Amino acid sequence: MSEKKTIRLIVTRQDRPDSAPYEEEFEIPYRPNMNVISALMEIRRNPVNAKGEKTTPVTWDMNCLEEVCGACSMVINGKPRQSCTALIDKLEQPIRLEPMRTFPVVRDLQVDRSRMFDSLKKVKAWIPIDGTYDLGPGPRMPERKRQWAYELSKCMTCGVCLEACPNVNSKSNFIGPAPLSQVRLFNAHPTGAMHKAERLAAIMGDGGLANCGNSQNCVQSCPKGIPLTTSIAALNREATIQMFRNFFGSDEV
Repeated sequence: MSEKKTIRLIVTRQDRPDSAPYEEEFEIPYRPNMNVISALMEIRRNPVNAKGEKTTPVTWDMNCLEEVCGACSMVINGKPRQSCTALIDKLEQPIRLEPMRTFPVVRDLQVDRSRMFDSLKKVKAWIPIDGTYDLGPGPRMPERKRQWAYELSKCMTCGVCLEACPNVNSKSNFIGPAPLSQVRLFNAHPTGAMHKAERLAAIMGDGGLANCGNSQNCVQSCPKGIPLTTSIAALNREATIQMFRNFFGSDEV
């Protein structure tokens, strides 16, 4: 009788934000069509490592399980990606799971993505509509612009592009590709354009456009295929124009 097929996972674990990371290996029963999340759920159901020792369940973030929320990002076999769409059958074993090191580790595979959300606040990545709701319908966006703007709106703040970017690290305050792309998105909106100069000012200083090394890692790793480097190139042009407007004292956007 043949042995039952199993899955080997090596998980980088960390008990506390200030404790040292360590590796723990697990071996779980194989089932067809499993993804990394279902493998982690199996470990949680029966937290016993490959040595047969009882251990604590692995901690990770998840939500929608259909690559929409961006919560389940982690490094899988050396590549940052979404664990809900990482299929076991397409991964080389042993499968190595690590937290994204661009962000502070909370525990195990769970990280604190506040850095990214703080950057979105810095660039005002929203459309301010308070007080305008009674003014009737706003201006329509031209279809050609709407098409490429929709691609930018697919960003799910998963943090994968920041993890892949060599310029985003603990020694740099670079805000990263995702917040920059959102600047282009909201500046393109007819109502959002009212704050275009403010958003451009936020990315023209330290930690903004000048910190991008154009490595192209972000656009290659983005789960949604967002043209991040195209956005950064467009923002460089807009920032240059805004710089001249500032120099000549023009308030026009």
